[in-house]
Amino acid sequence: MMRTFTRHILFLILCVACLMPARAEITFRAAWIASVAGIDWPSPNSVGDTERQMEDLCVILDSLQAIGLNTIIFQARPTADALYLSEYEPISHWVTGKQGEWRDQMVYDPLQFVVDEAHKRGLAVHVWLNPYRVTQGVMTREGLAKNHIIRRHPEWFVQYNKQWYFNPGLDETRQWICTVVADIVRRYDIQGIHMDDYFYPYPVSGQVFPDEKTFRAHPRGFDNLGDWRRNNTNLVIRELHDTIKAIKPEVEFGISPFGVWRNYSEDTLGSHTRALTNYDKLYADIRLWMQEGWINYVVPQLYWEIGHPLADYKHLCHWWAENRFSTKLYIGMAPYRIGRKGENGAWQHGNEIVRQMHLNRTIEGIEGEVFYSTKPLLRNPRHVCDSIKAFYVQKADSLSNSEAK
Repeated sequence: MMRTFTRHILFLILCVACLMPARAEITFRAAWIASVAGIDWPSPNSVGDTERQMEDLCVILDSLQAIGLNTIIFQARPTADALYLSEYEPISHWVTGKQGEWRDQMVYDPLQFVVDEAHKRGLAVHVWLNPYRVTQGVMTREGLAKNHIIRRHPEWFVQYNKQWYFNPGLDETRQWICTVVADIVRRYDIQGIHMDDYFYPYPVSGQVFPDEKTFRAHPRGFDNLGDWRRNNTNLVIRELHDTIKAIKPEVEFGISPFGVWRNYSEDTLGSHTRALTNYDKLYADIRLWMQEGWINYVVPQLYWEIGHPLADYKHLCHWWAENRFSTKLYIGMAPYRIGRKGENGAWQHGNEIVRQMHLNRTIEGIEGEVFYSTKPLLRNPRHVCDSIKAFYVQKADSLSNSEAK
């Protein structure tokens, strides 16, 4: 009788365990450090000041380490320029104040400094590049450095919405981007190459991206403009993967796309969302890249709240987990929205990031979390840094103590 009762209890325990959601192990804990427009670093008041830039960076790294992060994603090429010493592209004006020109007594290698200081603190470094963007905001073509590639090959570039871009339809564009990436991978002790959601630019109402002439001249067997554009992006992703792996196979290649691949209304493989999509509007077929193994990890930017009517964070987490194939999945999260003026109640009351971190741990396949971006994160809105530290540091300490016992 007792043995039968014990078997029943064990059976019930096993059933409950099987019904409980899997606990995701968050091994990749990162923040983006954005350099474009002085968003995170270098700050506008440190432009041209090496000592101040170094001091500010060390404070940032110390702060990220303190809350339990183990990786930084550092923007080293925001606008076809360089936050590092490059023979191919000019030093960024976000560092020196004027693209391609150093101030007196200032010459140093920002990326090398970032790598050295991050590694001292046990932080991995993934270098973040924008592939096509050349100007941003009030930047003009006339303000670009004299040695910028646009001066030597103006035929490689197009203008859209008053901004300049590499023309994605040209072989020369892909070759140039691969050359730039190869140079970084060879010369720096980095752990990853990272690109975000800016492939073809976000569409602007009433404006057409000016690549029709290139399409007619180099159709490569395509008769549909959208398919041709997606192939252009597929080619650069595949070639970047091959370039990186040929030099240092251990360096990972990751993409952080906009959070929706396709809507279900457009494709039954898509998510139950109603939003702009990577596939149809940015010509980035992320799902294909994961399926083909061209990227090591993906960080979809899920900057919506749980329960959002058009793009529900919870639903999208499950969609990406179910469609990742063998690609590692990290979730891009938005602490910058917490308490921001004009945000809805989810971001004004309570701590939406904590809700999302709890949810992430119930979804098998989620292996990491990445926060955009560093400066708003470290302002600690609604004590989000304290909450992150509780997840990453205090829970780890508790686990270590229990294992020691």
